[in-house]
Amino acid sequence: MLGTHRAIKLESESIRSRRDKLEARWEFSRGLIDSPRGGYEVKDTKNARQKKLRVGSVPFLVARPLDSRLEHEDGIELVREVPAELVRRLRAKELDVALVSSIELFRQPGYRYLDGVAVAGHDTVSSVQLFLRKPLESLETVALDPASRTAATLVQVTLAERDLHPSFLEVPAGTDPRAVSADAWLRIGDLAFREYLEPNARPVFNPSAAWHEATGLPFIFATWIVRPGVDLTPWLPAFARARARGRAATGELARAAAVEWSLPVRELESYLVRECLYEPGQAMRPSLFAFRDRAAAIGLCQAELNPDAIRFEDALIP
Repeated sequence: MLGTHRAIKLESESIRSRRDKLEARWEFSRGLIDSPRGGYEVKDTKNARQKKLRVGSVPFLVARPLDSRLEHEDGIELVREVPAELVRRLRAKELDVALVSSIELFRQPGYRYLDGVAVAGHDTVSSVQLFLRKPLESLETVALDPASRTAATLVQVTLAERDLHPSFLEVPAGTDPRAVSADAWLRIGDLAFREYLEPNARPVFNPSAAWHEATGLPFIFATWIVRPGVDLTPWLPAFARARARGRAATGELARAAAVEWSLPVRELESYLVRECLYEPGQAMRPSLFAFRDRAAAIGLCQAELNPDAIRFEDALIP
C-alpha cells in the first residue's frame, strides 16, 4: 500500500508540473488583456467578509515570474497596466498593492514594500534601453518613455553622474518615444527588448549596467508596493505561491515568448534567467536607498522618505 501511495503521489506531482507548464504558455499570451475593475465583497478563508485585494502588475514578460496565476488566488483581483498607470491608480486608492516603479516608494509617504522579491537586474537588463541617435557625450535631448517612472529617473541619475545634462522630453501617453525629434529615446518593456534585438538597431546606453558599474549593486526596477492602510498579511502566502510558480515556469515562459516574438529562445532564457534578478536578498534595501539618495540629489524624489519593509523572505517557497 505504501508503494502504491507513493506512486500516486509522484503521478500527481507530475500532473501538476505539466499543468504549470501548459498554464505558463497561456499566461504569457494573456498578459496584455486583463481589464481593471473595482473591489467587491468576498469571503476570506475565515469566513469573514472583506473586500478583494486589488493588485496591479505590469503587462511585460519580466513580471510573469513574480505574478504567475496570482489572479486565480482566492480574494485577489489582478489587473495589468504600464508602470505610469499603476502609479496613478495606487495613488488614487484604486489599487491596494502593485508591482510598480521602485522610485514611487520615495515620492509619496506611507508606502510599504515586500522585502526580498523584485524585478531587478544584476547588470545589463535588455528591456530598459536608451537608444542613441548621437554619441552619448553629444546628447542634447532625450525622449522619455511615457510608460516609465523608475527607468526615466534612472537614466537621469546615471547621465548626471557622467556630468551629462541633456533636456528630457516628457512624451504624451500612447506616443512612441522613437517618433519624437530627440537625440535619444528611452524605451522599456517587451518593445525595448525586441527593438534592441533588431538587426539594424541603434546603439544603446544601458542604464542598469551604468548603475551597477557606479555602485556595485543590482538595480531594483519594480517592487510590490503596498499603499497606506492595507494589511497584506493574509495574502502573503498567495504572493509566495505566485513566485514559486513563476520560478518553476521561467523556462517555459522564455520558450513561449520566443515563439510569440519569433526570437531565438536562448535570448529569452538569457534575459529571464541571467539578466533578471527576482530575489535580490540583502542587496535590495541598500540598492533602493542608494537610488533614493541619488534621485533626491537632482530633485527627483523626497530624500526624507524611509518606507518600511514587509518581511517576506520567510514566506517564499524554495
